[in-house]
Amino acid sequence: MRPRTGDGRPGLYSMITRYKFQNLETYRLSLDYLDRCYELAARFPEQERFNLRSQLERAATSIVLNIAEGSTGQTDAEQHRFLGLALRSYLETMACLDIVERRAFLSAGNVAEIRESGHQLFVKLQAMRSSLKNHA
Repeated sequence: MRPRTGDGRPGLYSMITRYKFQNLETYRLSLDYLDRCYELAARFPEQERFNLRSQLERAATSIVLNIAEGSTGQTDAEQHRFLGLALRSYLETMACLDIVERRAFLSAGNVAEIRESGHQLFVKLQAMRSSLKNHA
């Protein structure tokens, strides 16, 4: 769905050329995962605002940015490298979620959905990266 202005006309974003990475399923999944991470992090205790909350948000953001940076105008080897960075950032978010549960900032039930969507993203990133192995 393309953003629209208040009067129903297409918004500026819909008039701008879309880039290759914006059409990737892994990119869209990473944006969804980013949203979930931000929503979850907003529920952390205030004392974690500049620590775990910031770390989770930065790691989730890094996934999105590495997919974008690696997919446009890069060789397969470069894209393979950037997808590796995205996977490392994903694993960092998983470690953050482990800490969240261990410190009882949120219950396991609150974290389960994000872990599931994250795993789907992980599988897609791995598959995308594996498809480039012969070119790396």
